[in-house]
Amino acid sequence: MDSRSNRPSGAAAPQVERRHFPRYSVNVQVELRQQDCDVPLRLETTDLSRGGCYVQLMMPLPLGVYVNATLWVADNTIRVRGRVVTRHPQFGNGIMFLEFEGNGEQLLARYLDAIVG
Repeated sequence: MDSRSNRPSGAAAPQVERRHFPRYSVNVQVELRQQDCDVPLRLETTDLSRGGCYVQLMMPLPLGVYVNATLWVADNTIRVRGRVVTRHPQFGNGIMFLEFEGNGEQLLARYLDAIVG
């Protein structure tokens, strides 16, 4: 028994949820452009939250790369600057949203609230 945690020795620590917002399994059209690159990637999200999204890519982007993303939700175009925070080879990337253009953050929140409600 580990006296500091009251867990049996060798037991894995419980996973702590790091996300600030719930994520939803929703497919939304998204265009990603790596910073300083003119070549767009047209994809769909596999999940989406107010704080980011996940996209499937056979050749994922490197960790830490900044991207400009355009999401098409309902009848709105949302532009956001993000950063690649997870990378799963031959599967995809997690993108954390850093900065929304205009009222994009409110539009995304309204969209997510509507699909949940």
